[in-house]
Amino acid sequence: MLDEKYKEAVSAGSKDTVLFADRFPFRYLTDDYDLNYYAAFVGCSAETEASFETVLFLANKVDELSLHTVLTIEGKDHKIADTVISSTVNKDQKIATMDSMQSCTSQDVKNGVTYVKIMEDNLEVLKEALR
Repeated sequence: MLDEKYKEAVSAGSKDTVLFADRFPFRYLTDDYDLNYYAAFVGCSAETEASFETVLFLANKVDELSLHTVLTIEGKDHKIADTVISSTVNKDQKIATMDSMQSCTSQDVKNGVTYVKIMEDNLEVLKEALR
């Protein structure tokens, strides 16, 4: 069962915090699996530019928690994540993308995309972020 796989991944991870340099539609996930989180924006905010203070705060959290992955949601613009990483001490973190399904189309569904498949793919990204 997918829920058990998520529980196992969280238990096996060396980290208990995820950091999104993007909007944050995964609050339910962090709550369900008792993860800590930091994000550039609350929920599915319409904002697209993070303040200097927010970028600096997130970069400091990456350094403080020794995070090696900065998360984003689907889309081509990862400018905030790039800026957060360039503001860290090591500047060597990876950007990984979780799919919030906000851009899933009826054509995707016709092509076989399912909620379970997306959540399985997100699980692999989460494992990487928590390692």
